[in-house]
Amino acid sequence: MKSFSHWPIIVIFSRWLDAADNAIEGILHAAKTQRHLKFHLLAAFLVLLCCFVIGLDKYEFAVIAWVTILVLVAEMFNSALEAVVDLTTQEVMPLARIAKDMAAGAVLISAVGALVIGVMILGPHLVRIGRGCYRVPRHTAGNIAVLALIMIMLIAILIKAYSGYGHPLRGGFPSGQAASAFSLWITLIHITVNPWFIALGLLGAVLVAASRLRSKLHTFRDVFYGALLGAAITLTLFKVFFR
Repeated sequence: MKSFSHWPIIVIFSRWLDAADNAIEGILHAAKTQRHLKFHLLAAFLVLLCCFVIGLDKYEFAVIAWVTILVLVAEMFNSALEAVVDLTTQEVMPLARIAKDMAAGAVLISAVGALVIGVMILGPHLVRIGRGCYRVPRHTAGNIAVLALIMIMLIAILIKAYSGYGHPLRGGFPSGQAASAFSLWITLIHITVNPWFIALGLLGAVLVAASRLRSKLHTFRDVFYGALLGAAITLTLFKVFFR
């Protein structure tokens, strides 16, 4: 009889996890070595939070999210192309310079386009806020839960990128899995009053944290602060924005 680790669904998930880990490693490497990507990542985080605080409708948010992703993708392709050119030749060659300049031009076009669209959409809302016509928007539990998970993972990845300790999805400070698990538990507290569901949610979060310790991918400090990070961010968002 095959062991649990050899079940087809487990094998497929493990391969997907390895691929995701490699992809995020690429993002981390670019964030560590490319100054412009650090700026774009920080800008994307702030824009996401600003959209949530302002209370854009789903169509406005979709446009802002799309152009933000476009800038990040363009910057990643630019970084990858520069690495390929540098790998091909270390000499000063006109074609190599042209290739790098064209890739940088693509980033510039996407960034300027995103800035123009951002001003067109966010401008009227910011003017209204400047006139003192601001009310804290109310969001659904689902929207808050999604934003909390995105913020948690971005913070965890950035900490690992700057500390150089651990991998994005496997090991390192803080534990992203523990943070996500306790974030979902806080969400559960706000969408149900059933004590059994809440208790089961807490048990599930604790088991996730314990599994990170048992696998020796994290230390107790990694798990504890990861859980604290996930719970604190999610609780704050619910207290401020929940309907």
